[in-house]
Amino acid sequence: MADRVAIVTGAARGIGAAVAQRLAADGLAVALLDLDEQGVLDGADKIVAGGGRAIGLKVDVSDEEQVDAAVAKVTEKLGPPTVLINNAGVLRDNLLFKMTTEDWDTVMNVHLRGAFLMSKAVQAHQTKEGFGRIVNLSSTSALGNRGQANYSAAKAGLQGFTKTLAIELGKFGVTVNAIAPGFIATEMTKATAERMKISFEDLINGAAQTIPVARVGQPEDIAHTASFLVSEGAGFVSGQVIYVAGGPKD
Repeated sequence: MADRVAIVTGAARGIGAAVAQRLAADGLAVALLDLDEQGVLDGADKIVAGGGRAIGLKVDVSDEEQVDAAVAKVTEKLGPPTVLINNAGVLRDNLLFKMTTEDWDTVMNVHLRGAFLMSKAVQAHQTKEGFGRIVNLSSTSALGNRGQANYSAAKAGLQGFTKTLAIELGKFGVTVNAIAPGFIATEMTKATAERMKISFEDLINGAAQTIPVARVGQPEDIAHTASFLVSEGAGFVSGQVIYVAGGPKD
């Protein structure tokens, strides 16, 4: 994988940052994309300081012009990207009767439109190279979760998107899979605790009691799974949704 170039969206913090660091450790050159420019620049600097190759770019993944420009920049600076981690995401939680159209559209645009635009731009390089790995970040919320009609629908949509791309791109040497994390301790779940008006520690402890392995997940748990799915050895794994949640999910 030393000659491969990966793009990780939503890479400024949390799961995206952990995945970017892990792929760099695996020997890939990594482009970190996020609206948080300083976050991805710091992440890229960390990779470079460790002897890797990386760049950080400020990108709105729901904007087609920005996506196309970013992929062109990655190609120019690092080489043709053949590995894509669609991780960018936002929360706009609310019960249906309180949810605004803007809240719905924002979540759909980042998760679904963003994954579509990024995958469309990157697949041109993957099919040309005859190799590709796309990993979409879904969620256990795809199975339904109170107060997340927009997020659940988007994450379920990503699973259908994953399976369809696996069918379309397989003959070009491209695999497409999804990771569906359960409770992962990140800034996003910390914000959930704040909205619920409870401490993050209480939220973590409560969640851990419902998880068979008796702990919540860490960003590195997702990074390990992504590392396998983008590897040469995962070439016969495609169209799958892997629940990384500390136990079985229906």
